[in-house]
This record gives sequence, structure tokens and C-alpha cells, in this order.
Amino acid sequence: MAPATWRAIISNGKTLSHPEVIAPVLGAFTIVAILASFLTSAYGVNIPHMRTHHAHSLSVLVVFETFQAIFFSGALSVNWPSNLLAWWSNFAWSAGVIHIPGLTRSINTFTGIFGRSEGEEPVDAVSQVILYNSSFLNDYRWSGHAVDNGLPLPGTGFGFERVLAIHHIPINNVFLVGLIWLLIAVGLVMLAIVGLKMSLECMGRAKKIKEDRLAYFRSHWTGYLGHVMLRTLVIAFFMLMTLAILQLTIRKTVGPVAVATVVFVLVLIGIMVLVASACRARVRDGKAEVRSDRIVFCRTKVFGRLPGIVPAWETALKEHEADVQRLFSVPLFRIQHLNNDPDRETVHLDESFVKRFGWLTARYRRTRWWFLTYYVAYLFCRAAFLGGAWQAPGVQVYGVLATDVVNFVIGIVLRPYEGARNTAMGVWILSICKIVTAGVSVAFLPEFNTHRITGAKLGGIVIAIQGLTVMALLILIVINVYSSWMSLTRRRAVFDPDWLNPVRVRYFEDMEKKATDRGRFEPEPPRPVTPPPRFSVVSIQRRPKIEDHDSDADAVHEQDEPHDDASTAEQPTAGDNNRHSRTSSLGPRLSTGSLPRAARPYRASWSSREFGDAGLSRPSSLVTQRLSGVTCVVVTDCDASVTSASALLRPQSSLWSLNTPSVSRASSPSFGRASREIVTDGRRPPTALAEAPEPLE
Repeated sequence: MAPATWRAIISNGKTLSHPEVIAPVLGAFTIVAILASFLTSAYGVNIPHMRTHHAHSLSVLVVFETFQAIFFSGALSVNWPSNLLAWWSNFAWSAGVIHIPGLTRSINTFTGIFGRSEGEEPVDAVSQVILYNSSFLNDYRWSGHAVDNGLPLPGTGFGFERVLAIHHIPINNVFLVGLIWLLIAVGLVMLAIVGLKMSLECMGRAKKIKEDRLAYFRSHWTGYLGHVMLRTLVIAFFMLMTLAILQLTIRKTVGPVAVATVVFVLVLIGIMVLVASACRARVRDGKAEVRSDRIVFCRTKVFGRLPGIVPAWETALKEHEADVQRLFSVPLFRIQHLNNDPDRETVHLDESFVKRFGWLTARYRRTRWWFLTYYVAYLFCRAAFLGGAWQAPGVQVYGVLATDVVNFVIGIVLRPYEGARNTAMGVWILSICKIVTAGVSVAFLPEFNTHRITGAKLGGIVIAIQGLTVMALLILIVINVYSSWMSLTRRRAVFDPDWLNPVRVRYFEDMEKKATDRGRFEPEPPRPVTPPPRFSVVSIQRRPKIEDHDSDADAVHEQDEPHDDASTAEQPTAGDNNRHSRTSSLGPRLSTGSLPRAARPYRASWSSREFGDAGLSRPSSLVTQRLSGVTCVVVTDCDASVTSASALLRPQSSLWSLNTPSVSRASSPSFGRASREIVTDGRRPPTALAEAPEPLE
């Protein structure tokens, strides 16, 4: 090999390798996704309601699987171009492939790597890294340092061994390195949960936060700790299985093989027992039924315009009498569980089941709660091909490609996730990225002998697809942060900024709709018709009036006063009503500014019943009702459902008749004043999905 070609092989693509910068940025986004996911599961008091909000946050499993799928693309035993090796070095941290010189030297002692590895040539000038000085155009002088023990020579190696060589980790050490970093991550997670519990308690006693802040988490923190540990095990399952199977197939030394065997058996059996116990707890009170069915692929419209294809069960189409355009169908069998108790609560409303197995079922639809059982099996099959078939590149590549295609089809048919972001990332974007990567890797098989320039171009295609996948994931993490903030402030009636309040309402309504898990072709239930606003007078209580108190005094006054015939004989005529004499205008006049329009000022008392002319009266108001002594109790439709008959018939004071209903915040109900919920067009206010209080255990 010419020196220039050799230097190009070991130096091309270096501009894509920046693990010191890219890895911390990706790690920061991952920590943000973890915090958002945890807070949505810890905030609240009602378990089904908390699960609903948690299901719509971005899954941490999907985040780690995206990064691990990109990095473990290099585990395929093909002749990868240098630009791909440099690109994948930015994602090694997600699989626990982190190089620390002291740790690597300690593992070398355990794995039996001393000096040069078996089968490699002694250290000489050829085994040194070339450092090219760009200031000299013809500078090809050798410089640098010797290659670390157990690593392949520059320009040699194959498949995953070359990927690990960038990180200075021998392939015989990678399993132990990943296992050690996993144990460190588990310890950090445990410390984080315990530290959060202690911090909340200290701040609560110091009056820095409210006493009931995250009260459910503080009283059930041990349960949360167990769920977090189990979820961490599920996230690390694919990485552990891939590296353990790889270590078992290498079998260079006894020590790493023994450790890999123990970890492989414990993790695999542990996951199987946990999944089986969850399924058993749910289906033990019933029977399973296996029946034949068909998957029908129907023509549909995507985004209302673009033509597309959607799968559906034939029995569901017949049940709902859906009018669709059928393209073709595939025979298949269907497993359905029939519960003995038809009134049993669904899986997401069964609080005891959610407390025990929420880590396994919380993010999936009501009818797909078992999906993680299948997904663990899929991850194990993929890990078996990547780690076990590295000596047969053709079997490995085509096996991974077939597994990813089948998983993609199953994901489209089942639509397992309840949240839209998890569906977009976990079912569509990530699956397409895996299929494209595995498909392009076929061209790098040894039998095709792809040219180096062509390989670099194909590597650019893979980098573009995986780069777009990472960008989509980061965008979804940012959106997830804001949606999680909406979930954490769901008890607030006021949300800032105001222009996002309609989005918040639609988000809660969509969340409530998806919780019912209505089928794709199942017709929507009719929206309840909201009656028009109305009121009814329940009771009328007459209050004493002024003339009632003065009636006796008027009678006595009329008896004692002498009658003046002359004064009573003169009565004003109709024509004199509009004429006022100058003499009378100079006399004292009684002010009538506070009296109604038709009141007579010379009466000691008055009543609205004495005015028969409707044209002179004005519409009744709360003020006139109060002055007239009549108290009306108005009951709206919102109050009718919560107000008892005894409360409606209770005497009301005239003071309360002037109070108008006010809207209070859902998070801080008011006492001693009338407050009601405003319902507009049959929709709930922004504080939708109100939580019922739950006693703490």
C-alpha cells in the first residue's frame, strides 16, 4: 500500500469525529429528556391521570435506542469507510464505550492482554501513527507513538474492531468496559432519586417549597426507585446482550467469558421473569383465544391530501362497517384475551397494576400494554445477529435487515405508543434509519469489493440519514420539554404565554381522547349536546317593605287629620300637567333623584305595583329586586349537578343576591364564596382532566 493511500485511510473523516464536543451536547439533551419523563410521572396525586401525562412524554428508551442503534451500526462485520468510523465515535458514550487509560489498563490485566495481542506483528515503524505536518507538502516522515496493546494496526482491522480502535479499547475489553459504566450509571441514578427525596424534605421543612410539593413521590419514593432501576435495566438490555454475546463468541480468555455468561443469564432470565409476571398478573382472570384473521391494507389519505396505505384487521372493518378501499390482505392469526369479569377496570385504570408494572406498560395504548414484551424479544434477536454472527458477515447483515423490516411493519400495524412523539420517533423515524443503514451496509460486504471512493459516498448517505434522525430527536426533546411543562402546570387556570393557551387546551383534549384508545375505523361517539344557558326561579321570599312598617302610622294619621273639602275639591286637569306656574316653581320641592322614574314624591312609601303604565317602567335589575325585597335564587346548568335540593331551598339573604359568579383556579379552590366552572361549547376550561384527590399511603 502506498504511503499516501495509507495516510488517507487512517486520517479521512476526522472532521466528523468530535466526541469531546458532540457527546456532552447529546448527553445534556438526554438528561433533559430524563428529567421531563420523570417529572411527568412524579407530579400529581391520581395515578391514572399521572400515567396519562407520562405516556405523552418522550420515552427515554427511544432516546437511548436511537443513539445506540447509530453506534452499533459499526458492529456489522463489513469494510466500513473512514468517515463512518469517525461519525460513530460521537455516539459511543450511549453504549458505555468510554475510554479511561487507567480503567483500560486494569481490564487488560484481567483479560490477559500483555504487550502485543496474539497474531499481531511486533512494534516497529509500521505500527506507529502518522502525524502529517501540513506546512510541508512532501512531509511523510514517521512520528507519533506506538499503538496500544490489543488494538489492530492502522489501516487494518475489520468491522467493530476498527470502530473500537478509535476509542483505544480492544474488542476483548469492550464488554467489561460497558458493564462497569452501566453499574456507575445505576449508582448515579440511585443517588439522584435519594438526593431528590432528601432535598424535597429539607426544603419543605425550611418552608422553601409548599408542604404538598410532589407529595406522592415523597411518600412512595422507594417504589419510584424500584421502577427507575427496572427501567434502566430495560434501556441497557440491548447493549448488554450485544456485548455479552460478542464476548461469548470471541472466547479469547476465560475471565471475560465467565463474567459475560453470568451477566447474560441473569439479565435475560430476569427480564423474562418480570415480563411474564406482568402478563400473568393481567390475564390470570380470563382466558386467551387464538383465532384466524386477516390484515387488510386499505387506501387512505395522509395529511388529508397525500395518498397512503393503512393496515387494519378485517374483523374490525366488519364490526364497524367501515367503507374503505381494499388493496390486498394477508392471512394472520390474532390472540385476544377474554376477561371473566366484564366490569373489570382497564389496564391503565387499575391502580394496583400500574403501581407494580407501570414501568413496563405506562407508555403504550390500552390495547397494546403488552408491547414491551414483544419489543424485548425483537431487541434480543437484533443483538444476537450483531454479536453472534460477526464471523459470517452475510448472515449478520441480511439477518439484521430482515429483523428491522419485520419490526417496522409490526410497529405500523400495532401503533403501540399512546403519545404522538413516541410514535413518530420510535415507529417511523428510527425504524427507517435502521433499515436504510442496514440496506446500505450490504454494499460493503467483502464479496462486493466496493471501491473506496464509492464507499465514501455511500457512507455520506448513511451519515445524512443518521444525522437527520438525530436532529429530529433533538427537536422532539425540545417539544417534549414544553409539553411536559404544560402537564406540570395543568392545575393553573392562567398559562403564559397567552397565545399558547389554545394549544394547551387542544393538547389536553387530545390526551383525553387518546386515553380511550378508540380504534382507527371506530366512529367517534356523539358529542354531548350542551343545552342553551337558562335559569329557573326555585324560591321567592318576600321581604318586608317600607309601607308595611308605615301602614299603621298612615291609618292613624288619616283619622287624626281634619278633612279639607276645599283643598280636595280642586283637582288639576289633564291640560295643566305640563304647565307650571312661576309661584309654584319658587316653592320648596322634594328631591326625587333616588326614586324610580314613576314614583310619586308626596307619598311616604311607594311600591312598583302602583304604576300601571308599562311605558314608564324600566327592566328589572338586581338593584330593584333588592329594593323591592324579592330574592331570586338562580340555578344554572353547571350548578344543578352539584347543588342539593336542601341547599337550594335554604333562605338567601338579599346581600348574596348581588354577588356574581366568579371563576376560581382549579389548583386553589375558594371557600365561603360562590365559584363555578365556565363551560363553553361543551369543552372544559384549560384545567382539563381534573384530578381527584387520593389519600396517601
